[in-house]
Amino acid sequence: MSHSFKIIVFLFLLTACQVEGNLTSNHALGTSLSGQARLVYTADFTTTDGISGSGSLEIYADQKKYKLKLVNYSIEDGPDLKVYLSQSNTPNAFVNLGNLARQQIYILPENINFSEYNHVLIHCQQYNHLFAYGTLIPQM
Repeated sequence: MSHSFKIIVFLFLLTACQVEGNLTSNHALGTSLSGQARLVYTADFTTTDGISGSGSLEIYADQKKYKLKLVNYSIEDGPDLKVYLSQSNTPNAFVNLGNLARQQIYILPENINFSEYNHVLIHCQQYNHLFAYGTLIPQM
């Protein structure tokens, strides 16, 4: 009986972040970019082991704010996927930008220091599982 229970727990953990949950579905669309938006950073996403996906992101300086936009982004769905602006490619020191929504444009916190917060993560918060990360590349 104990062996069967371990197998069931293992299978649950293996598949837990691969099914879309109610915390990542039905997001409202964000704001758009203005005609004066200037591209300042890009990053290509790298997925972690066992996760399939691809895409990139762009950060724009737009009307005295920084805005993050996902580009050609496709990744497996998860139950509680968040977008983090992080100090590394792991979720240790980060700013939670909100729920993952492929069409959302995220407004970044004012006075963000991109030399410290130079990674963007897609993270399953509920199960503490990193799905993808990207390192910001300046476009000056």
